[in-house]
Amino acid sequence: MALTATIHTVDIDLTDHDRGVYDTLALRVARHPSESDDYLVTRVLAYALEYGEGIAFSTGGLSSPDDPPLTIRDLTGGLLAWIEIGWPDAARLHKAAKASPRVVVYPHKDPGQWVRRLDGARIHRAADIEVRVIDGSLITALAARLTRRMAFGLAVSEGELFVSLADETLTGTVSPLTLP
Repeated sequence: MALTATIHTVDIDLTDHDRGVYDTLALRVARHPSESDDYLVTRVLAYALEYGEGIAFSTGGLSSPDDPPLTIRDLTGGLLAWIEIGWPDAARLHKAAKASPRVVVYPHKDPGQWVRRLDGARIHRAADIEVRVIDGSLITALAARLTRRMAFGLAVSEGELFVSLADETLTGTVSPLTLP
């Protein structure tokens, strides 16, 4: 019998000073049985960091390997941004860069090995692909507190992330990384 997705309900009070975005997000996130805590936390944080009109999780999640985990579309349905989580291979990045005017990758763990693997690979518009690395200790700390229903505040200021849970605040950074 195949395992089914687990639904996580995440409420985020978003205060993004860097982009001027202030909103309350009520997310229902389907977690694939093979999805790690770190991957799920990175996917939720990426959603918040990219939040704007037209953003959506993929309809099939990890079960739809041809679709990006997150997209941003205009009102006509045209693709504005392809947002990857984890360590996509060179072929997937090449496909994304051809399909979308903007490609962003949020690695869910230390990207060093992933970047070395991409070195010398043929990737369309590789210099234009944005890689945004969220501090691994923040991802790990938030993953350790992950529940099926959670609420937190997320403040972003000058690349610093402040996650306010009920009785504590976790901090970390989000920083750019250049592909080879």
